[in-house]
Amino acid sequence: MSQSDPARIRTIHAIVSGRVQGVGFRYECANHAQGLGLVGEVRNLPDGDVEVMAQGPADDVSRLVAWLYHGPDWARVRGVRVSEMRAGSLSGRRFEITY
Repeated sequence: MSQSDPARIRTIHAIVSGRVQGVGFRYECANHAQGLGLVGEVRNLPDGDVEVMAQGPADDVSRLVAWLYHGPDWARVRGVRVSEMRAGSLSGRRFEITY
């Protein structure tokens, strides 16, 4: 991902709720984000939600956000809360599953 034009970079923090743990949500989210060339991470939270932080070209981040609303077939997403972060606030070279 090129970060040469910060105006075109979007960085988000999202909390996904519902039946999103134990159904491959993190794995599929990481695959989707990596396919879009995003950087960031996805992880399970103790309360049963999933947390996603992603950064990349605004259009590609928007595609990931749209995917979060349904996730993989076996997930049942009940809600998604998305907040914008300062562009360029995530470091890293890839999108990873963290534990």
